[in-house]
This record gives sequence, C-alpha cells and structure tokens, in this order.
Amino acid sequence: MKSKDDIRRVGLVANPDKPAAIPLLRRAAEITASAGLELFIETRAAAMADITAPCCKGVHELARQTDLIVVLGGDGTMLGAARDLAGSGSRVLGINVGGLGFLTAAPGAQLDEALDLVFRGEYEIDIRDLIRAEGSASGHRINQLALNDFVISRGADARLISLDVKVDGEALTHYRADGLVVCTPTGSTAYSLAAGGAVVSPNAQALTITPVCPHTLSNRSVIVNIDSIIEVTNISERLEVFLSADGQVQWPLSAGDVVRMRRADERIRLVRLPGSSFFDTLRKKLNWSGSSI
Repeated sequence: MKSKDDIRRVGLVANPDKPAAIPLLRRAAEITASAGLELFIETRAAAMADITAPCCKGVHELARQTDLIVVLGGDGTMLGAARDLAGSGSRVLGINVGGLGFLTAAPGAQLDEALDLVFRGEYEIDIRDLIRAEGSASGHRINQLALNDFVISRGADARLISLDVKVDGEALTHYRADGLVVCTPTGSTAYSLAAGGAVVSPNAQALTITPVCPHTLSNRSVIVNIDSIIEVTNISERLEVFLSADGQVQWPLSAGDVVRMRRADERIRLVRLPGSSFFDTLRKKLNWSGSSI
C-alpha cells in the first residue's frame, strides 16, 4: 500500500458538462507544478481547460500513471470515476463542482487548501466497498460494479413490478413495489435513504435492501451482512423493468431474469481531509440541526 508521502504524480479529471470546473482544472495544474509534482490529465479535461500535459484516455489509464487522482465534479462524476478506478489502489480526491457533493472531500472554493494538505501528507484514507451484480438481462450476461447501489425499477407503466428476493439462498420475501434498491454503506445516503432506508456508516459491514413504495406496508428496509449474496428474480410479466448501476448504467430485465449482488473484491480509496468525518458530512449536507425542544 502506498504511503502518504509518496505522491509524485497527480492526475486530473473533470466533468466536461460543468464549465465551472475549467478554472479549477487550471488552478490544480498550477498548484501541482508549483509543488514540483508530475502532472497527468484526462484527455477531455485537457481539451476543455486548454492544459498542456501528458494526456490519458480515460480514468482507468490515468490511474496507471499516477499516485493521486483529483476529480472535479459532483457525486455523479465521483461515481463514474469510482467504477473505473475500483481495485486500482489510486487515491481519489473529490473536489465538489456540483450540488450535494456527498462523496467529495472539499468544495471548489477550498481547492488550494485541499491540495496543500494532501501534498503535505495531511489526510486520511477512507476505503469504501463496492458491490457487484452478475446475472442475465434480456438475454445478455451482466457483470457490473457500483459504488452506491443497484436499483431494479419499473419503466413508464405505472403498475407495480414483482420481484422475488433471496438472501444466501433463503427466501426473504416477494416484493410488489415501484422498485428495489440494494446498496452499500456509501450508497445508504442516496436513493435508499430517499426510499426510507437507514443511514449506514461507511465502516459498517452491511448491505441494505430497500423497497421503493412497496404495496405491502409492512415491507421495510432490511440490513444484511456485507458478505451475503442477494438474489433477485424478476417475475413481472408484460412490464418494462430495468436494472441500473449508480443510476448511470442501465439494462432491461425480462421476466425470469435473475441478478445476484454481492460485495465486490475491488475497493476504492477516498481522500478525507483533517477535521472531516462521515457524521460531520451528514450534519452539513443533510442540514441536520437538531431541536431545542
């Protein structure tokens, strides 16, 4: 495992749809050069900010060349990067140029301070688990990673979909619902939370199964061991049903398709700055202020 003081090569990635990332890309390049570190940049990021540096086509290639990758964007950018970087061992520093920025370490306004701290070795590493889905999707084999969650949901038809769920080979229940979320602790603050699931600390060894608007009101979110195998069978007839990874990659499911989800062997290493924590992020990002009563 790389130590904190061995950052020699820095990679830059940005969301090409966020113009606000352009000045931050240029500033990050300047700070990296001033620190005497070698700079690499993803091809699209180099083009959007007009930066001259060794280019890498894609985040995965960038990970092979660098010790630290700076991702400029929001949670969506971080999720996409995480799937590409999973298992690479690269450290990832997220700088928020989006909305909520739950996965990022600092807002864009604090870029200088964040890079200064990291280059001086003043940071911690949060190792986050990913989840893998394997199975069949309308005649195609799938084998996909997600950092946050896998969601099985209905299409445009307003009717409920039907899903049979097993955990480690034992029947859990039959769901009739708008959908089902299977998430990691990292993803517990995303769609699962909006659907009524629990907030799960990233250090917890758990996966969460959360139905979306279930027909049976007693159906509630279920938390299982992170090494459990969650098997979902689509038994919906004549309905559009989809499986999505992190809300970004999607496949149609046919009746009878089976998808198995489990903890992935790959992990991702997120940079956390001094003074920050998961619960501090919860309070700030979700505006938890408590009560005086």
